[in-house]
Amino acid sequence: MKKSKFSLILGLVLVLSLFLSACYGGGGNKTEGQPKEDGGGNTSGTDAKPNVPQELKVLETSEIPGMDSVMGEDQMTFTMLNNTNEGLYRLDKDQKPVPGVAAGPAENNGKDTEFTIKLNPDAKWSNGDPVTANDFVYAWQRSLDPATASPYGPYMMIGKVLNADKVYAKKAKPDELGIKALDDHTLKITFVKPIPYFESLMAFQTFYPQNKKYVESQGKNFATNDKTLVYNGPFKLTDWDGPQDTEWGMTKNDTYWDAKNVKLDKVSFSVSKDPQASVNAYNAGEADLTGKLAQASIISQFEGSPDLQRYLEPSVWWLKMNEKNPIFKNLNIRKAVAMAVDKEALTKNVLANGSVPADYIVPAEWIKSEDGKDFREGGSYLKTNKEEATKLWKQGLKELGKSSVSVTYVGQDTETSKITDSFIKDQLEKTLPGLKVNIESVPFKIRLDRENKQDYDLLMGGWGPDYNDPMTYLDLWVTGGEQNHMDFSDPEYDKMIAAADKDGDAAHRWKTLQDAEKKLLEDDAALAPIYQRALNTLQKPKIKGLVHHDLGGEYSFQWTTIEGE
Repeated sequence: MKKSKFSLILGLVLVLSLFLSACYGGGGNKTEGQPKEDGGGNTSGTDAKPNVPQELKVLETSEIPGMDSVMGEDQMTFTMLNNTNEGLYRLDKDQKPVPGVAAGPAENNGKDTEFTIKLNPDAKWSNGDPVTANDFVYAWQRSLDPATASPYGPYMMIGKVLNADKVYAKKAKPDELGIKALDDHTLKITFVKPIPYFESLMAFQTFYPQNKKYVESQGKNFATNDKTLVYNGPFKLTDWDGPQDTEWGMTKNDTYWDAKNVKLDKVSFSVSKDPQASVNAYNAGEADLTGKLAQASIISQFEGSPDLQRYLEPSVWWLKMNEKNPIFKNLNIRKAVAMAVDKEALTKNVLANGSVPADYIVPAEWIKSEDGKDFREGGSYLKTNKEEATKLWKQGLKELGKSSVSVTYVGQDTETSKITDSFIKDQLEKTLPGLKVNIESVPFKIRLDRENKQDYDLLMGGWGPDYNDPMTYLDLWVTGGEQNHMDFSDPEYDKMIAAADKDGDAAHRWKTLQDAEKKLLEDDAALAPIYQRALNTLQKPKIKGLVHHDLGGEYSFQWTTIEGE
């Protein structure tokens, strides 16, 4: 594992943690800092590069699980892909899709089911090859090849792209998939239903192109490190030795078609899973931007500081209950678990970071109907009720013929996750007599793997939107769904989702989706929503134009500049 100056100083700041925590007062202004992007991420109003080194030092809370776009399934991977690669469209400073590899807006057949896209002739890979329509065809076909085992390809394409289900089931040839290269710079994409959010969907990393010649030349080594990758985005990955690496970088990609508007020359990344160590490194000048800070004791050090950035994310965290374990086949047991945790105490006293209790799956303050109503006006479910939880638990044990139960709870190995998981364990064991919870804290990549393999009883997981529609949360739980991973099945729920999928009446579809959420939680207690996360990070005032996204990759560094020291 590579060592750097950061690694050495991190050890020192860990030793100095208590001293620095006590001394830092967070500035004199008593109002909380807010995101500083000025209505579009504009910086100084000039295209000239500021006369200071355009280098950024970033702390992350996890390693990169992988860099193969068809294998991506997590925000960290998507963030790195978003900055080193590009699809037909990308989200801009105002969260609107704008042309990336596409030369402009798509030609629509008028029904939102067929789109023809001309490609930017200046789009190139970092090895000099042009980005062609066939690069998209190849990547999409590869993501639906069962041998690839893409976790997101089938989920994102089946039920949307023509013949995706048949290609994945090997009942149709790959060239029958609803994506065709009419020539090197023209794509035609066909869907099985209207996709009015086509351009934002195409900005998602699963739909990125791949250079077939290059991928096949690398074979099994493709995307295992920065030397076995090729890029078509604003930056190139450097010094990345693979998923175990805790330090890597990005440098400007001079072959990118819009390179003249990319001002950063270098971004350095280091993984720090201890929030206090991250804060101390930030104070010591070893970082310009931290990862998410979720602990009250950490965040309180910066209340009143303009460096503290906070806002409510459209990401919801929940406990998944694996029904491969017969215990969780019991409805009363699932309801008991879902109502046993004091979410208010968790968010106010443990996290204390702006996160809010979640009695829902589709997040609050995220998506609105055509008449301007928040999806959350549909209701809330599985609120904390310890007395009822205890009653249901005892009834469930009686139905199962058991007096005690021991379960494995899989969580992450960050300090924030450990504190959260410990609180939930305590709440469950105290509220549900006879329950023993054994926590296993593992690195993010291993947590993903265990979720995919259903190697858990309880698992703390979360989800952020892949596109701007409630369906991005609600179709996760259909029978046999690619992201279900807990053996939950309700044919009536499946019918509701299928009906909404084909419904052309926006108001009726909206109500169907709200009813589906109610059934999933109130009737089935399929999983236990815990909280909607608020993002808290520290960001140096010298950073301008850093853009945060709700969909896919978390950040775009493409428009970022460093102004001042």
